[in-house]
Amino acid sequence: MHYYKVAILGSPLEPYTYHFPDLLEIGSHVELLFNNRKKNGVILEEISAPSFDTLEIVTIYDSVYSTKQILLAKFIASYYISSLGDALSLMTPYLKQNKSPKLYEKFQSKIILSSKQEEAFEFLQKESVSLLFGDTGSGKTEIYMKYFEKILEEGKRVIFLMPEISLTPQMSKRLEEHFGSLFVIWHSKLTPLQKRKALEKIRSGEAKIIAGARSALFLPIEDLGLIVVDEEHDDSYKSSSRPRYNARDIAIYMGKLYGASVVLGSATPSLSSYVKFPHIRLKGGHFESKKEFIYEASPEALTPLIEENLKKTLEKKEQSIVFLPTRANFKYLICGDCGHTFKCTFCSVGMSLHQNSRALKCHYCNFTQAIPQVCPECGSPQLVSTRLGTAEAVKNIKEFLPNARVEQFDRDTITTANKLKKALKRFNDKESDILVGTQMLSKGHDYHDVTLAVVLGMDNMLNMGDYRAREKALSSLIQVAGRSGRAKDAKVIVQSFNEEFFRSYYGKYEEFLEDEKYFREDLYPPFKKLCRVLFSHKNGAKAQEAMRTMEAKLRNFDSIEIVGAKKCAIERVANKYRFEILLRSDKSTAIIQALRATMHPLAEVDMDPIEFG
Repeated sequence: MHYYKVAILGSPLEPYTYHFPDLLEIGSHVELLFNNRKKNGVILEEISAPSFDTLEIVTIYDSVYSTKQILLAKFIASYYISSLGDALSLMTPYLKQNKSPKLYEKFQSKIILSSKQEEAFEFLQKESVSLLFGDTGSGKTEIYMKYFEKILEEGKRVIFLMPEISLTPQMSKRLEEHFGSLFVIWHSKLTPLQKRKALEKIRSGEAKIIAGARSALFLPIEDLGLIVVDEEHDDSYKSSSRPRYNARDIAIYMGKLYGASVVLGSATPSLSSYVKFPHIRLKGGHFESKKEFIYEASPEALTPLIEENLKKTLEKKEQSIVFLPTRANFKYLICGDCGHTFKCTFCSVGMSLHQNSRALKCHYCNFTQAIPQVCPECGSPQLVSTRLGTAEAVKNIKEFLPNARVEQFDRDTITTANKLKKALKRFNDKESDILVGTQMLSKGHDYHDVTLAVVLGMDNMLNMGDYRAREKALSSLIQVAGRSGRAKDAKVIVQSFNEEFFRSYYGKYEEFLEDEKYFREDLYPPFKKLCRVLFSHKNGAKAQEAMRTMEAKLRNFDSIEIVGAKKCAIERVANKYRFEILLRSDKSTAIIQALRATMHPLAEVDMDPIEFG
């Protein structure tokens, strides 16, 4: 009889011991009984017979996790303080006896780089991890594609990471036209059939370039030669569920593990990447058109100035984009007489107003209720909404421009890859005039004839309780403004009371990063490590007690600083009360050591947090 340590996939528990009559390969994917339920697991190691009774493994699948996948999972479990079962559940296993042949591709390259692009390409090849700091339209994609050709000619493969909402039909089409069947795309909006076909191509070795969202990192890819992380500053690379990993940081670790080069790319790189890695600057774009910036000191609203410019643009048969940081109609519904806010029954947060579905919806737990007609506190019918959202903006624009073809462009309306493709095609075919959207608007889409960009809500972003608020607000403005003026001169209207900040740094992002260094030194990343420990329970007293117990133990560690221990800003989510401890230290190892020695069963760790809500 053989005995094995087995990690139970998706379980927060440590590995368990099972037996099987035959010798099994390390990494074997198996089925087993756990608490009388069938679960999947991964064989970690063979051990000597234990002193206690064990259960027999039920089924041996024809798939296996590679040594490198297990090493990567161990790193994730160690750094992000999660179980090995949780870390391994991110991975897609290899098929047994499925060693794909190593094929060397040859290209008659049609990609001609400019001297500046060539210089950047040479620089990237010399570094194991590098940052391509290139303006919007400066030709980063051509450099990536040239690098892909080189890697494929070496008989190796490429992972091309993009934020989920940047997986644009234009990018897919461009890569498919150039690389044909060697290219495959992977993201959450693929149908089960599309995923199965993509996985077959990856496992057989036919797919050499795998483009996708963060989950593409964990596919069964052999002979990895290059990982490109485009839009490396994007928050969607950070997972919001356990294990709370950052795909950009995992890509850098994988580069070391697989001996692959890593390229981070952005027009507005994060300060962390700018400080940590060698970079090359690629200035200017292919578009020689001019942009006129108009700053309007106004609260978030569609003002006469904006209405007039939208009207003029429409009359010239040109197109406009309107950016708002908020989905739904307005963020919250409030009683105009007594100030009562309509909060979610299960979360301590205001519910968003969705006029199209005639409902109030919680964006944290998805609880939905009908829009009330009167205030439940004072009976007043004076219910007002605060902060403009995409659906309300679309409705308002249609009222003053009844002939305009206005489309909503956010996660409420663009729910599938097909809907995204159709919406972009309509806009580029001039079947729609104005796109109103959130962050999705700014992500890598090519809009050929946009001559007006309206940017709202910048002050809301700038005033967020987040040490990266300045970086995020400026980055959003640059990204949205960069979508206009591609074919002809354009106008950008920025609604903000902070004109001086935006005007002084627009077009000088490098200068901003240099100044931001001094603001963050000795306090925030990349100069310090932060860690957020979350506690949640239906009984608020239990969550608070767990926080206080762990806080007391953490105070014994001199190498870490407890910045705060308190209720979360959003105290209740999905009917659970939430508390948090924020830790700071010079080294992540000091935080990991302290956490391992003090962990509480209710604690969930968020290493390198980006959410402080």
